[in-house]
Amino acid sequence: MVIKYVNLETVCGITSKIPENIYPEFAFAGKSNVGKSSLINGLMNRKSYARTSAEPGKTQTINYYNINNAFYFVDLPGYGYAKVSESTKQKWGKMVENYLNTSKQLKLIFLLIDIRHEPSANDKMMYEWICYQGFKPVIIATKADKIKKSQLEKHLTMVKEGLNMPEDGVVMPYSALSKMGRDEIYELLESILEENN
Repeated sequence: MVIKYVNLETVCGITSKIPENIYPEFAFAGKSNVGKSSLINGLMNRKSYARTSAEPGKTQTINYYNINNAFYFVDLPGYGYAKVSESTKQKWGKMVENYLNTSKQLKLIFLLIDIRHEPSANDKMMYEWICYQGFKPVIIATKADKIKKSQLEKHLTMVKEGLNMPEDGVVMPYSALSKMGRDEIYELLESILEENN
């Protein structure tokens, strides 16, 4: 997959209307400091186009990145960040729920989990909630460069079992540093885009 064009086209706040896009959408969900911006930048082949922040919980909007005028990456607000008030968390939740229920072009949700740790209560809740909304999320196990190669399979199994995923559930390791997993994610995106043509 060659990324020739990237544009942050729409930023949706809590009161914004979800845009009616004509291109397929791929959404990214994950805890505040799980490496979501790094993954999106890595897939877009841009160093810092998606806003990475020293302060977790900074993405308080739904950001739509137009890729090649062919599809969108949709960056959802990070969850599980302690310094945000309960009312703000609830508003974010409503915003994400509204997106999942409203978008007519959403083809796939990537849920990011830190490969080093067992999925947290928030991770499990998000996974179950996405499934409840009728989607089958693909899990991206981030920060894969932080564990030994020999430990990779063990940690992927830990993530899968921690989320109580079905046998056919997909967990893909990813490293923002080494770009491990990027080609596999591209292949998945391409296969879905071909189905939609």
